[in-house]
Amino acid sequence: MAVLNVNIDHVATVRQARRTDEPDPVWAAAQCELAGANGITVHLRQDRRHINDRDVRLLKETVACKLNLEMCMAEPIVKIAEQIRPEQVTLVPEKRAELTTEGGLDCAKYKSRLAQVVKRMHKKGILVSTFIAPEPEQILASAETGCDAIELHTGMYANAKTPRAVKRRLTELERGKDLAVENELIVHAGHGLTYRNIGPVAAIEDLCEFNIGHSIVSRAVFVGIEEATAQMIELIDKFSTQDI
Repeated sequence: MAVLNVNIDHVATVRQARRTDEPDPVWAAAQCELAGANGITVHLRQDRRHINDRDVRLLKETVACKLNLEMCMAEPIVKIAEQIRPEQVTLVPEKRAELTTEGGLDCAKYKSRLAQVVKRMHKKGILVSTFIAPEPEQILASAETGCDAIELHTGMYANAKTPRAVKRRLTELERGKDLAVENELIVHAGHGLTYRNIGPVAAIEDLCEFNIGHSIVSRAVFVGIEEATAQMIELIDKFSTQDI
């Protein structure tokens, strides 16, 4: 059965809108855990637009479940990960002008650097996942560089406009998952997943973990983050256990 990691970046986005001390993402993480979240995900960007160094340090000290640090492979960020030692890092591409992560990491292009970062993370006892498009060359590059897991980019599925396009994107995810499993990679998924579209992806066998943030934080405005987390877990459980 798949589990949920809640990405709490946008709790920090609200805080940074006024550059004050609330809402505190560390407090949000505690409430997500109380609702049954398997992990907490945060992206420490180079521009610190939402999550900052203080958040990551405190989360490492307080999160009882998995702490998953999304990060690029820039050297200053890699050094922070070595110091903090989250349970897992998820390596992502990063552009300063983007609103959110726009695409998957090009593991094939940056294979040498990826291998170096994986080796350094493993030396600190940190699991490594790559956030990638469901493309064979990216999956194989992740496996060949020693990654423990991949996170399949579900944004293309989330943005599909027609039933035919949705089906095609789901097939791509299924095939990517199969190739990853064949190469002994753990398979996660995330990006653009909501309460409305989680069902078909949650139904894909052998997807172990979902990273979902914006949709949960958005619903939390109305029902609270604990209830919003519980509702997403309920949907994942429902669709990942039903026969299809």
